[in-house]
Amino acid sequence: MTDLGLYRHLDQMTPWNDRLQVLEVIGVSDEAPDVKTFTFRSDNQTWFRYKPGQFVTLELPTSDGPLMRTYTLSSSPSRPFSIAVTVKAQAGSTGTRWMFDHLTPGSHVKAYGPTGDFSLHSHPAAKYLFISAGSGVTPMMSMLRWLNDCAPWTDVGFVNCARRPEEIIFRKELELLGSRMPGLSLGFMIEERSSREGWFGHMGRIDAIRLPLLAPDFREREIFCCGPDPFMRAVRGMLDAAGFDMAKYHQESFAAPAVEEIPAPFSPPAEDGAAATVEAVTPIRFSHSDVDAECVAGQTVLQTARASGVRIPAACEFGLCGTCKVRKVAGDVEMSHNGGILDHEIEDGFILACCSKPLSALEIEA
Repeated sequence: MTDLGLYRHLDQMTPWNDRLQVLEVIGVSDEAPDVKTFTFRSDNQTWFRYKPGQFVTLELPTSDGPLMRTYTLSSSPSRPFSIAVTVKAQAGSTGTRWMFDHLTPGSHVKAYGPTGDFSLHSHPAAKYLFISAGSGVTPMMSMLRWLNDCAPWTDVGFVNCARRPEEIIFRKELELLGSRMPGLSLGFMIEERSSREGWFGHMGRIDAIRLPLLAPDFREREIFCCGPDPFMRAVRGMLDAAGFDMAKYHQESFAAPAVEEIPAPFSPPAEDGAAATVEAVTPIRFSHSDVDAECVAGQTVLQTARASGVRIPAACEFGLCGTCKVRKVAGDVEMSHNGGILDHEIEDGFILACCSKPLSALEIEA
């Protein structure tokens, strides 16, 4: 029986924030082979405020200890009482398999977020083109669901690539939206036929010949792309070669950017012939843990916290997911992030521990 006492008007609830939250699973559904959608509500009866296309980090309580995994939200903020992630269990995946085996309605997990800048709200345009492959369809689905609820007349092309017809995630819903949204143009492409169902659409891999067939005016559109890294590299290269304005191209990736290795500074030999090693240390006070630590030159705040037994949750560890966001009460840091923190958060004193190195003595709320 439904507990109608759970219902509150939106103005009677507080919004979900980017601090630690506990979520309750309220639904698990199959989307495609090895693909499930997990739907959550907040334990604190908050409503979910985020941009379509953003992601959250889940803390999965596995038997080997907490496991941090980052997933894009497939739900839309236009329906703010729940959120959902749609995940594919790849060969050898640990976190997603654990979710498949253990998360059922009534289960609870901790979550951090939402964060990320991969959203049409960050790049408004008159016409859009969403290009995705595999589970990379999830942020596109979040944005399309928002458009369907709030601006169904929007001119948007939706191209999704899959290996076989039955592996097209959200296919039935996409086809339904295609019949309801006058500005939506759908294009599916598969690599191989299936014995499970017939296929009369496009086959092969997206390339310079097929893209104009699926989206003839792609040069006029703001393009969002998400999928496996080789897929995104191919799309980016194809658009660049076609003379597309790459300032209108946006892609989502949780892979660490390539970092040029910087040689260690030269240390002159000591008088006795041995190499001289001088390691400067900077004091860090972790106020919530009542721990005083020393950060060796070159270490991040996160590395120092771990070495001192202070737990700061972290997932990507290259400044993208925002899970390790902490408040800096005092001191200065050098922070090199990849979009996991907003300017106003930095102004409020927050830093990402994974990519912040102290320039002076610090006090950190952790």
